[in-house]
Amino acid sequence: MARSGALYLLSYNSLQSLGWALALARVLSSYFSTKSVNGAYAFAGDLICFLQTISFVEVVHAASGLVPSGVMLALMQWGGRTHFLLAILRQIPEVQGLPSVFITFMSWSMTEVIRYPHYALSCIGISLSWLTYLRYTAFIILYPIGIAPGEMWLMYQALPFIKERNLYADFFDRLSISYYHFVLAVLICYPVLWLKLYLHLFKQRRSKLGKHQTKKKV
Repeated sequence: MARSGALYLLSYNSLQSLGWALALARVLSSYFSTKSVNGAYAFAGDLICFLQTISFVEVVHAASGLVPSGVMLALMQWGGRTHFLLAILRQIPEVQGLPSVFITFMSWSMTEVIRYPHYALSCIGISLSWLTYLRYTAFIILYPIGIAPGEMWLMYQALPFIKERNLYADFFDRLSISYYHFVLAVLICYPVLWLKLYLHLFKQRRSKLGKHQTKKKV
């Protein structure tokens, strides 16, 4: 990788690290200051929406070959989260205070305060064994928690509001399908897509931790 590319990735991943650390602090603050899990969106929603939206550049990184990631997997992850945040959560105030939001935000934030520092340090050739282990292990618990009682449960709870308000009718009428039925289809597909990503992460884990253990022995 060219020096300019490495410096760019170092800057990007460092800024995302700081952003998600602040997001995690705000989510935790929402709980400790209100003694409730219902304030996560009010405390951290705008910041998390911003951080997730700008992470589209990671799809560009993959497409341009700047990083050795699959474009479709990067796009699926970005699209799933961004749809959840901007199309559903941000547009339906009634679901913003549900526990599912706290669960989702905690899962995402804990994942990203591990992932981005790992990427940032790798840009300057630093590999911390404990951080590498966390990067390729924490997802085993955090990913299912963020998906099932987090994203999927909230989308299901949002369905009555989506149907009542006929959200995005102008756009979906052209497709001969309502947004309500689109979200139902997404919920049906979610487990299949999630399993694909989950198994991919396990494949990455075997590859990365196996290489890391080999380096330690050498």
